[in-house]
Amino acid sequence: MTDQDSEAPASAAPRIRGVSGSIWVLEHAQDIVTVTVGVVLILLAAVLMISGIVEFARSMSASVTTASISVAATGLLDQVLLVLILVEIVHTVVLSLRAHRLVAQPFIVVGLVAVIRRILFILSNQIPVSTSELALLIAMIVVFIGGLILVNRFEQGAE
Repeated sequence: MTDQDSEAPASAAPRIRGVSGSIWVLEHAQDIVTVTVGVVLILLAAVLMISGIVEFARSMSASVTTASISVAATGLLDQVLLVLILVEIVHTVVLSLRAHRLVAQPFIVVGLVAVIRRILFILSNQIPVSTSELALLIAMIVVFIGGLILVNRFEQGAE
């Protein structure tokens, strides 16, 4: 064994330590950014929920006609569904932090809630809606539900 052979592994070791150290820093930086995003989303969800409830109470105290109650309830439902979307995104962030991998199921749920929210918004307004848009939204619901079923089957098969 020559001196050059014994030097090669020794010089490769610091380079590996440098790469693993960089990976460690990047993983922790990613975790910090992910936690920050999660906290901001929770704060945003709380603000939206409180403002939705306050706006609903303000609308209810202003006038108590059937039309105003319907508009106020639709607005509150819209806010609650938006908060639900944010909470599902936070759930995805938490799963990402725990597993250090992207999980598909929460994204599908967020998409499903967003489509349902859009359908409720379209149907609650008295604006005429095209049947093609409504058909597309219903097709998206079918695709999201099919995606949920497939993801659940693949996850059960992997366990």
